[in-house]
Amino acid sequence: MSKQNVRRVALITGAGRGIGLGIAECLAKEGNDIVVCDIHEESVVAGAMAELRKLGADVLYCRADVTDASARQKMLADIKAKFGRLNVLVNNAGVAPKVRADILDASEESFERLIKINLQGPYFLTQVVANWMVEQKKADTSFFGCIINISSVSATVASVSRGEYCISKAGVSMATQLFAARLGEFDIPVYEIRPGIIKTDMTSTVTAKYDKLIGEGLLVQSRWGYPSDIGKAAAMMVRGDIAYSTGQVIMVDGGQTLQRL
Repeated sequence: MSKQNVRRVALITGAGRGIGLGIAECLAKEGNDIVVCDIHEESVVAGAMAELRKLGADVLYCRADVTDASARQKMLADIKAKFGRLNVLVNNAGVAPKVRADILDASEESFERLIKINLQGPYFLTQVVANWMVEQKKADTSFFGCIINISSVSATVASVSRGEYCISKAGVSMATQLFAARLGEFDIPVYEIRPGIIKTDMTSTVTAKYDKLIGEGLLVQSRWGYPSDIGKAAAMMVRGDIAYSTGQVIMVDGGQTLQRL
């Protein structure tokens, strides 16, 4: 296969289901090979992996906890062994608080858990991947690389019943800016996608709440968002459609955060 025809390889964390799987499916449809990172036994995500292969992707599953430095290093070693390259990192893995609690009562343990999973793990995964991308760029100036962070409208919209989640996503947003600034000299853009109300397992416990709010006009576009909505935005970035827009945030929130009178 000529260098021009080498397929790009995309690593998506938390891609066994939900938004991550939606992103993986969209990237697979566009000719990218896929590395799925998740914490589950491979048997749990076997169906999702099979669907990605049906879309034409060569797929590698890496069972890894992004908060574990040794697991991050092993995952990159496995990617190098199989593909020899990595073009795209999508930091999607994240969790909500186990219990929604008023910030006057919320526990330090919950705060630490969300910061470690939602911010610290992705931050240091980005660090090690970015260094590898820089190596690839120095070895081949035609190398394409990009990094995409999946944050949330909660990066700027305060929810006092899950303050630790909001703070973790605000940190992800700053990480986007930091890595965009640092990697600019290597022409490796860094983007942020900020989802709104997306129908996934994470939102399944509040379906009735958001059905009601959407019905009452919370959103400009009066429907739930879907993982494929996020996937299409990521695909645009991976295609290079907004190559001159590093550090930018794409809102995928149905107009939720528009200021309206």
